[in-house]
Amino acid sequence: MTKRDYYEVLGISKSASADEIKKAYRKAAVKYHPDKDGGDETKFKEAGEAYDVLKDGQKRQRYDQFGHAGVGGSNGGGAGGGNPFEGFGGQGAHFDFGDGGLGDIFGQFFGGGGGRQRGPQRGRDVEVSLQLSFEEAVFGVEEKIELDMDDECSHCHGTTVEPGYELKTCPTCKGAGQVGRVMNTIFGQIQQNVTCETCGGRGKVPEKVCTVCHGKGTERRKRTINLKVPAGIDDGATIRLNGHGEAIGNGEKGDLYVHIRVKAHKRFTREGDIILSEAHVTMIEAALGTEIDVETVDGKIRMKVPAGTQSGTDFKLSNHGVPHMRSDKRGPHIVSLVVDTPTKLTKKQKELLEEFDTGKSAPFFK
Repeated sequence: MTKRDYYEVLGISKSASADEIKKAYRKAAVKYHPDKDGGDETKFKEAGEAYDVLKDGQKRQRYDQFGHAGVGGSNGGGAGGGNPFEGFGGQGAHFDFGDGGLGDIFGQFFGGGGGRQRGPQRGRDVEVSLQLSFEEAVFGVEEKIELDMDDECSHCHGTTVEPGYELKTCPTCKGAGQVGRVMNTIFGQIQQNVTCETCGGRGKVPEKVCTVCHGKGTERRKRTINLKVPAGIDDGATIRLNGHGEAIGNGEKGDLYVHIRVKAHKRFTREGDIILSEAHVTMIEAALGTEIDVETVDGKIRMKVPAGTQSGTDFKLSNHGVPHMRSDKRGPHIVSLVVDTPTKLTKKQKELLEEFDTGKSAPFFK
């Protein structure tokens, strides 16, 4: 499917300023928000993609010169920088030569040295997703995350050794953690050092293995982690908790990565620390001026609409947007005013409007 021109998507000219690009995107985001009546998810994403490119000076310059291909938007393969094995054995094929294969041979010739280490030296990293409401992302929240994972053995505390016993020098590698092996290759016989299979490269083994974990150093159990999500976090952010991943015998724990997903709001759209929304008034209210109640994340705010306000006018409500994650300041809430034109008029109303249109009375709009 051919992509539309980004300037066309936002309804702006190629000479549009940064402010014009931003304003066009805000209007498109509010108009096409998928949770709004009449919204369009495809156009909403299309507008976001266009804004992501045009707001960046370098990306915009490449796009103006090369089109979608200049910003990674073209389909199909390209020359250079790709996987040299793509197309051989399937796209994105992975080749693992394994211990004792060509990878180790070339390692000996080109500085590989001591051979490949077998087995992890730290526990596995764990990734989870956490879904928040729009308001929880704005103001922050404390969540409990339940995990079923390998944790430190409660009996040996991860040492793999039965309490009362100690680690002793590995009888196979004599504490070196590696053993020599002779390989027959196309280049002749090659002496290679490989990880000791008895001790896994540690150089030591238990005098007696733990009777609970049987030398593994870990137990499978449920863990509850209290996570404080900071105010102002955005959709797609990741929180890293060091040492809260899975455990491993005689090694460090892995890390926990919490990927944040924020539910879309029915009335609000977010752009960085700015919250965007719409408010509707009749054309009479817009012409004469009025006051309206506007929904914000802090509750309803009374907002004055001056006489003669045009549809599309933006009103800025300071300090009612998203908190900055590294300060106590907040962004603004921007309300885009929509003037509703009546679709059904009484005969009298139509006559009055026609009277204004013919200039028999003072102009209705200036």
